[in-house]
Amino acid sequence: MNIGIIPARLDSKRFPKKILEPINGKPMIANTVERTLMSKKLERVILAIDSEETKHALRDFNFEIVMTSSEHQSGTDRIAEVACDFEDLDIIINIQGDEPLIDPKVIDSLVSKLEDPNVDFATVLSTNLTTSDFLDPNVVKAIINEKQEAIEFKRNIDDFEIGGVYRHVGLYGYTKKMLMRFTALAQSQNEIAQKLEQLRALDNNITIDVIIDSCNSLSVDTKEDFEKITKLVDSISEIELIEDGYEEQ
Repeated sequence: MNIGIIPARLDSKRFPKKILEPINGKPMIANTVERTLMSKKLERVILAIDSEETKHALRDFNFEIVMTSSEHQSGTDRIAEVACDFEDLDIIINIQGDEPLIDPKVIDSLVSKLEDPNVDFATVLSTNLTTSDFLDPNVVKAIINEKQEAIEFKRNIDDFEIGGVYRHVGLYGYTKKMLMRFTALAQSQNEIAQKLEQLRALDNNITIDVIIDSCNSLSVDTKEDFEKITKLVDSISEIELIEDGYEEQ
């Protein structure tokens, strides 16, 4: 079975309670769940929350919600808690709760990547990288090798690296075995310094395969990001998704 799990921590350090901020007339996290539910390859979508306040805010939505520990250090740890209760998992997709414009087609592309038996950890990179993105440490950049494997994730990029850099999209996929292996590892010094969880994998010689897309999925890390996405929601057309058979459930 292929499932999508969306970890949703209420008290984000940079922007507390951002997942409940209204976008398009509903909590931001609801937008993320609804777009994830449009995926054709995910058999279940689970929202992993950590507070009664979040549960109450979503009481009018028919989402599959699991209450998880509030003590988790990362969203991946929260996902692992949920995944432990499933025996028949093939692929687990980690969708960031602060990406309300996530493209369900990209989710399905990531699932397809994980269907390769040689791939057990994968993520998404975008060619959509602006000049301001290069200068913004909140926008994570990635460098890959000729095998389309990630070899580095950075917040700050040197001038000589600009030609081979992609924008990292907050979307991961794993086999259950790899997810459990990853979350059992101690945080690496590189991960702690950069505040980038994926560096734990690279620091432990775990291969991260990538798919490259031109998607423009934006995460909400700050209030400025929130204002930007709020404006974008009004201008984004759903016609292309509908033409491809991706409609809101």
